[in-house]
Amino acid sequence: MEWQRLKEGLAGAKYVASDDLAMALHLAMKLERPLLLEGAAGVGKTRLAAALAELLGTRLIRLQCYEGLDAAQAIYEWNYQRQLLAIRAGAERGEAGPELEARIFSEEYLLARPLLESLREEVAPVLLIDELDRADEAFEAYLLEILSEFQVTVPELGTIRARARPHVILTSNATRDLSDALRRRCIYSFVDYPEREAEIAILRAHHPELELRLMGQIVAFVQALRREPLEKVPGVAEMLDFAAALGGLGVNDLSADPVAVQAALVTLLKTQADRASVPREVAERLAGKAA
Repeated sequence: MEWQRLKEGLAGAKYVASDDLAMALHLAMKLERPLLLEGAAGVGKTRLAAALAELLGTRLIRLQCYEGLDAAQAIYEWNYQRQLLAIRAGAERGEAGPELEARIFSEEYLLARPLLESLREEVAPVLLIDELDRADEAFEAYLLEILSEFQVTVPELGTIRARARPHVILTSNATRDLSDALRRRCIYSFVDYPEREAEIAILRAHHPELELRLMGQIVAFVQALRREPLEKVPGVAEMLDFAAALGGLGVNDLSADPVAVQAALVTLLKTQADRASVPREVAERLAGKAA
């Protein structure tokens, strides 16, 4: 799939990708390398993985990273409760020794977590490793080993290799630096907030019922709001919620209904400090410029 066709396919899945991002994704798939997406929260990094899975007609498997994430939570665990019940039941039947051990450490009692799940799929899935910067460096190093070989070893079962090599997308909000070793093994793309025309195209894809003039006003308003001193800058998803709220309130012109615009700000501003920093007069000023 050439990068232009890939970009068109993503658009069909309601994801408007820049040329640079579409090319990076194309090369990652062509070279069978992970794609590392870096950028602020809310710019659409996670959504790309969902759109790619939809385009390819395959499964999306997501590993949400967080502080303290370890291999057991990301790869596999044994179902200890079922194993304990099996041991008790086996003891009542007089079953013991290697035969019982082999049975309780079998596939039947294995709980596959996202990384192992992605290796066991018959059709190559999209593996999303989301917000990798939230995990610690030890987990990052372990992940690097798995992504190099696309296999994991379960001591009781042996080595499990990928049936179909997953399409891997890693995201980072840049809250900490990722290792050079990881970056060397990835295709990299920085994802920024979309330009005006691109964001209008995103809005049109999700809310085609809105008038084009109103779409332009909404995008101009949100982009101006992002330049205000906010704790949490509204992303693309919040922009779409804002548009849906305005549509539900029957707004056709931002400057004509300041009360409704102020009410709809709950979809964009997600902290009390941000709500306080955008009083009605500020919202009216931004709406007036957007109109």
